[in-house]
Amino acid sequence: MTLKFFAVILLTQIPLGMLNLSAADSPLEAFFRRYLDERFALHPLEATQLGDHRFDDKLDDLSPIALQRSLDHLKVTRSNLPRAIDRTGLSSDEKINFDLLQHELDATLWLRENTQPFATNPRTYTDYIGDSVFLLLAQSRLPKEINITHALARMRQIPSIIAAAKQNLASPPRAVLETALRQNQGSIGFYEQDLFDLTGATPQMDALKAEAARVVLSLKEYQQWLEKTLLPRATDDWRLGAIKFAQKLDYTLNAGLSADEVLRAGEAEFIRVHQELYVISRQLWSAHFPTVPLPVTDPTGRRETITRVITAVSKEHGKPEELVADARASVDRIKRFIREKDILRLPEPDRCQIIEMPEFQRGNSLAYMNGAPALDPDAPSFYAISPPSKDWDPKRTQSLLEEYNRHMLQILTIHEAYPGHYVQLEYSSRTTSHLRRVLQSGVMVEGWAVYTEQMMLDQGYGNGGLALRLNQLKFYLRAVCNAILDHKLHTQNMSDSDALRLMIEGGFQSEEEARAKLIRAKQTSTQLSTYFVGRMAHVRLREEMQRQLGDKFSLGRYHESVLSHGSIPMKYLAELVRSNPAASSK
Repeated sequence: MTLKFFAVILLTQIPLGMLNLSAADSPLEAFFRRYLDERFALHPLEATQLGDHRFDDKLDDLSPIALQRSLDHLKVTRSNLPRAIDRTGLSSDEKINFDLLQHELDATLWLRENTQPFATNPRTYTDYIGDSVFLLLAQSRLPKEINITHALARMRQIPSIIAAAKQNLASPPRAVLETALRQNQGSIGFYEQDLFDLTGATPQMDALKAEAARVVLSLKEYQQWLEKTLLPRATDDWRLGAIKFAQKLDYTLNAGLSADEVLRAGEAEFIRVHQELYVISRQLWSAHFPTVPLPVTDPTGRRETITRVITAVSKEHGKPEELVADARASVDRIKRFIREKDILRLPEPDRCQIIEMPEFQRGNSLAYMNGAPALDPDAPSFYAISPPSKDWDPKRTQSLLEEYNRHMLQILTIHEAYPGHYVQLEYSSRTTSHLRRVLQSGVMVEGWAVYTEQMMLDQGYGNGGLALRLNQLKFYLRAVCNAILDHKLHTQNMSDSDALRLMIEGGFQSEEEARAKLIRAKQTSTQLSTYFVGRMAHVRLREEMQRQLGDKFSLGRYHESVLSHGSIPMKYLAELVRSNPAASSK
């Protein structure tokens, strides 16, 4: 699943001794704040996404001249960082923060110069068209009338975003453009109806309706341009290639692992998880096929056993219109277990809202966690789920429901919310470092969420239910397949049919889920590797701390120690947790 934006909450829920209280006043923090102020002036939407509302009435200038100005700002900041801050004189904690900022600037520059997102990715403009207004109305805690006024101001600027898209986009990959086309249709629907559902009754309704009508006309014309002008220019050239993939993966992981090392580890784990799936499937066989002999134990028979049991268990699902409600229903049970087993202390108050994913955000995944912005402590977080579209045929809808059956929905909620993304991001926000709240490692974040899936069941969630364990293993196998898929698609010319075969036959995914993942893999190179790499790093760190502390090891205190340092790369997190073993002990 995916993660959007950032999170922060009040600092009062973690012992002060675990925080760097001087960080907020340090020269490095001041340098970072100035950098953000300058960047927000160039990119107002980023300010809103991070919870800074000074620029809510503005949208980014995405013209070629303005984009070059933004690129120049990144280069100047990167050049000035070592001149302004002497790393050798920093504390060990601040040295980590220095490295985080330097890496962020290097990675952002590499991405801008080597992937050309504004020229090759039409989905880039969807955020400016939809999220720019949605976030004001759904997440900003400013007075409603002010948010609507800001939304109106941004809506008036959407034609300039469309004009920039037409000017910048050249020959994008067809796979990316097709998703952008669907998302733009969702944006049209947002301005036709969802906008008014969000605002409710307001004295500004007449102005909203008038401006929304103009936006809809612009978006419909933009849809025609995408279909008639840009689509004929689209190419099949979406692969990153071995050299760029290795470079981008190094920036994404920031873990000292090569692309080949990740692939080898993924292929070895693929075999191991298959073995576990077979053991569970054998135990469930007679419950679902009481009169049918267990298939033979050769590779074909083992695959048949797993496939048939997974198919049988997947029939236990709800109705399409109840998918979001079913996810909500599992929350209380999961939270109660976390408290009873002292997995960790849950954040209070709970600001996580489970919502139906807006249509303009759909297309790449079934669910995401949009954490509260790093700079707005009290804003809500959204665990968003995308139900089957009303225009899907019954077979496609059934496939989605079977993939996210009542067992898998619990694993999904553990991953996205408790104690996965939502809880981790809430803890992460407690650091006093402004820099560390904003800059987050996808490997740490995604790895934590995947780690919690197995950890919760290992500690007894679900009372040892084999169907739940089967779905947890299947969900984890998906993360393993992600890493293999990521590498082979972008570096080894893996075909669509081979990719689907890996996911459907090798990963036991539904065809609907596999096709959606294939689309995502073509558009988000290296991100799909973060789940597997991060999970393995979390497992290694926990095992190391358990060996070090022995009987004194406390799972709850260990988890809180891991989460207390911010969403930093695992190579730094290991050092910080090891240096304070008392935080993990009873």
